Amino acid sequence: MFQVVTQLYKNAYQGLSRSIWWLAVVMFVNRSGTMVIPFLTVYLTSKGYSLSQAGWVMATFGSGAILGSFIGGKLTDKFGFYYVQFFSLLLNGIMFFVVGAMHTLPHIAIAIFFLSSLGEAFRPANAAAIAAYGSENNRTRCYSLNRLAVNLGWAIGPALGGILASINYAWLFWVDGSTCIAASFLLMFFLAPKKTKVTTVFAEQHTIRKSAYQDKVFLKAMSFVFLICLCFFQMFSLVPYFYKNHLHFSEFTIGCILAMNGIIIALVEMVMVYKLENKRNPVQYMVIGALLTGLAYFTLSISLVLVIVLLNMVMMTFGEMLLFPFVNSFWVSRSTPQNRGQYAAAYNISFALAQVLAPTLAAQAAVAYGFSTLWVADFFICLSAAAGFFFLQKQLLPT
Repeated sequence: MFQVVTQLYKNAYQGLSRSIWWLAVVMFVNRSGTMVIPFLTVYLTSKGYSLSQAGWVMATFGSGAILGSFIGGKLTDKFGFYYVQFFSLLLNGIMFFVVGAMHTLPHIAIAIFFLSSLGEAFRPANAAAIAAYGSENNRTRCYSLNRLAVNLGWAIGPALGGILASINYAWLFWVDGSTCIAASFLLMFFLAPKKTKVTTVFAEQHTIRKSAYQDKVFLKAMSFVFLICLCFFQMFSLVPYFYKNHLHFSEFTIGCILAMNGIIIALVEMVMVYKLENKRNPVQYMVIGALLTGLAYFTLSISLVLVIVLLNMVMMTFGEMLLFPFVNSFWVSRSTPQNRGQYAAAYNISFALAQVLAPTLAAQAAVAYGFSTLWVADFFICLSAAAGFFFLQKQLLPT
């Protein structure tokens, strides 16, 4: 039995190109330094600013993320994913040093906007790079490996950030900036164009170039992704507040519950994607992922015992693992190497917009109607997204 499981894991990670592994290493180094943004609200309130003022600064971060994703996609199609990734990481690292040197709220907000714009330009370029370095047979696993690197980095960054913040908040900006710059040099040393080889078969099969923003089927699908993300991002903003203030869980218990998400992803996602990849149309998995996300919220509305809360997190995580890797496969299948940056940008914009709106809209709904009503509303929002994917399924084919 042990040998069977070991071989399964080995197979799940085999067949990925050297460049895909280096991209994952770059992402891991970058995300291991992620500590400024998770502690930004705490940092600002510690400097005497109100929670409302801190909220406005976070809103500028979200606005910058939307702009950065759009511009990053355009630049990727014009100059190539390597250069956009390199300069995004390098300049983003420098901007962390700049933000740390700001002392007034307007200056901090402006610096955060530019920080976010530069940093988020990396995402569409990185997504295009994964598509180029992977093959059609294992592209979904390539994206899953990247997600694994992100989750492992997130497990380190905020934890280390908490230690450094207890010493001096200035360390957060220096370490976060330094890891971005370190990631840019890793990219330069191991993934410069002359040192890598991209997949060419996919490019030869798709010669028609069109704008992602004219692809109506794709845009409809992204609107459904936005709806799901509007619910999904509550799990890491409003749900911990619900655990603490309504279920009276300790911070340790809350941390353990949230940690389940990363642990399950690290142990299961690559193997699950390996077993499912190329077996069915990716949209079928997207439908199931949307349904599981909705059902996860529905469980919170019917019972508040710890077992149900744990079931909620398990369902949410499996919904995430079935949805997001295969969404990547979907948009890549509709793109060409010439417009892939636009498609990746539109995908990331749906995420960024949901990140901006989810905490505010959900909090207002919870205050006005109660958390039980909010969870049921989330269930129906995800259900409508699943239905949308289901009815679009026949249209969601490579163009």
